[in-house]
Amino acid sequence: MKLFSLLRASLVVFLFSMGGFLFQESFASSAKITLGIDFLEENKFSVLKGKRVGLLTHPAGRNGMSESTVDVFVRSPDVNLVALFGPEHGIYGDEKASVPVDDKIDNKTGLPVFSLYGKFRKPSAKMLEKVDSLVIDLQDVGVRCYTYISCMRYAMEACFEAGVEVVVLDRPNPLGGRKVSGPSIDKSCMSYVGAFQFPFVHGMTIGEIALWSKKVPGVLQTTEKCRKMGKLIIVPMVGWTRDMTWPQTGLKWYPTSPNIPTLDSVAGYPMTGLGAQLGKFKHGIGTKFPFRFLTYEGKSAAEIKAAFEQYNIPGIGFNTKTLTQPDGKQIAGVYISIENWNKWNPTALPFYMMKLSALWQTPSPFTEASESEVTLFNKHVGSLRWWSALTGQGSQVDVTEFLASWEANAEKFKKEINPFLLY
Repeated sequence: MKLFSLLRASLVVFLFSMGGFLFQESFASSAKITLGIDFLEENKFSVLKGKRVGLLTHPAGRNGMSESTVDVFVRSPDVNLVALFGPEHGIYGDEKASVPVDDKIDNKTGLPVFSLYGKFRKPSAKMLEKVDSLVIDLQDVGVRCYTYISCMRYAMEACFEAGVEVVVLDRPNPLGGRKVSGPSIDKSCMSYVGAFQFPFVHGMTIGEIALWSKKVPGVLQTTEKCRKMGKLIIVPMVGWTRDMTWPQTGLKWYPTSPNIPTLDSVAGYPMTGLGAQLGKFKHGIGTKFPFRFLTYEGKSAAEIKAAFEQYNIPGIGFNTKTLTQPDGKQIAGVYISIENWNKWNPTALPFYMMKLSALWQTPSPFTEASESEVTLFNKHVGSLRWWSALTGQGSQVDVTEFLASWEANAEKFKKEINPFLLY
């Protein structure tokens, strides 16, 4: 039975741990959803009482009133917050993408901030030695290569090995819980931008990923004893359903990273991110439409639009636009719009972008790629079979055949994760 069917009538808090399920009554439901952080506070932080608490979060870690989880914890007499842990971009989101972050003392709270995107990706035993419970409050965007879910996996492994409890505060998947698409990742391609073997768009909340990885052997890179003995508590949302996208939650969107400032960019991230890795496509980073505005050196906006339209990609449209940059320079390109959400495949477009890059650029940017470029490309895409076809067949590669194969795999994956879905 899905958890949501149990939650429809009243507001409760659901805690998952080794011992099973615990339900507690609370007050009547409000119009918008209740986040995990709000549940935790409504229940007076009961699961954290008497424990030394570490918090892994970032600027999008906020409650339903837009207050940061750091501030919620600091002001509560029921929380003994002893350390902060920061993912890529840091706890305040002011660090650049792919740039290592150092440990520091937080000027605001005076607490140590341990970077999990610097010398260490996995918390060290020393970082955890004064922590009894590590709370994870990270807003994901529903895409496999977004590093916050990787950060969570590594943190869970370290905590289970050190005997530290993990508490995950659940948050919505902004793409909803129905979209699952794109290639799964080959084991040899796994990395920090591919820490889980599931489709590129995974369709789960961060709490569901934690539960799935805890319960399924082989997902976490720990011993079976550590996996089984490790304690995981999930504080869920109430009112969220799998059909909800972010606007339906009633929540304000806060940038999860510098290049994901808006919901437009969230939806654009799986649509164009993979397609601009190699070749001359640019996907709007630096403009007001990151991941939604495409240009190609040497091609007009009209040419790009016509090339995409010949493929009849379901659910999306192509609109030529001219943007004026802050320096006065004008850029002509194509804005990608979502015209039919139900028909939209979030990961179809980037593979047609690659097909066009192989057609428009001689020699192909894929056959000419350096070893490091090939490695990074495959870490993101995940499918060596696709790479082999793309470099072998070039612009003649049959994208539809791959999309159909990945769709079949996505349907299979949905069935596999069904026992671990909370809503």
